[in-house]
Amino acid sequence: MRRTGIVVAVAALLTAFSPALAQAVTGWAEVGRDQARALDESQGLATIVRPSGTTIRYTGVGTIPAEENSQGWNHVGDPGSAQGWYVEPYQRDDRGAKLFRVQAPDGSWKNYKHDLESWEANNNSFAAVSPDARWLVAGEWGTMARLLVHPMPGAVATDPAQNLPYASAIRLDHPVRDVQGCDFQTVTRLLCASDDPDGSLFGTTKPLLQVDLAGPLSGADVAGHVTSLGRLPLRSGCGGNFEVEGLDFDERDNTLRVIVMSPGICILFDSMTYRFRQ
Repeated sequence: MRRTGIVVAVAALLTAFSPALAQAVTGWAEVGRDQARALDESQGLATIVRPSGTTIRYTGVGTIPAEENSQGWNHVGDPGSAQGWYVEPYQRDDRGAKLFRVQAPDGSWKNYKHDLESWEANNNSFAAVSPDARWLVAGEWGTMARLLVHPMPGAVATDPAQNLPYASAIRLDHPVRDVQGCDFQTVTRLLCASDDPDGSLFGTTKPLLQVDLAGPLSGADVAGHVTSLGRLPLRSGCGGNFEVEGLDFDERDNTLRVIVMSPGICILFDSMTYRFRQ
């Protein structure tokens, strides 16, 4: 009987990770997955394309530089990249400034701080760089009907001694909840990963969202039409609460990558970066 129980358990694990049984989100087919390490691959990722080569860089609690951590920025979110620029978003536990740690195409680093608006949440969940590297889209936590837009630090806002200002908003026609990451697929389309645990907004928990803009970002508010593409994969050897994290769209081969961290102790063993293509 014990051997039978082991066989059943193994079969259940194999079934949980069988690509044939994977439920693809609408319009995207799952084409693979890679284990996501809990320490340094658990928050987000970005593809950085430069003449010197292309890298996929992850963020996690283990990637926060000691200097930034010692100054109070103890959480890093989902990074973004375009035109060789790379941005990591940081937040603090108090209502202090947000921090964007920016690497220029030449490899040099500078820190840009954004003082919170009176109405702004202190969360700094993600950084999405517009394809022309002129604008930076950032996200808050909770239920929101907006995404925040800043001039791109380093490329447009070039003085790190100055406050990185709020420029405009993407005004969403449908509220979203707990967005952990966004990236541009085109100049007028964002893909976003939502860790929504409730499911009442779109009829499903943990959805992949598509945000279609009325026009390219220009510094003025722009409308964004939100569509849920369905629930992201939630597969693990453990039961419990999954956490959907950041995502990245790689324009080189049109691959979408989304991080999903597993429940409980399985966060160490079968958390995954899932790969999709249309």
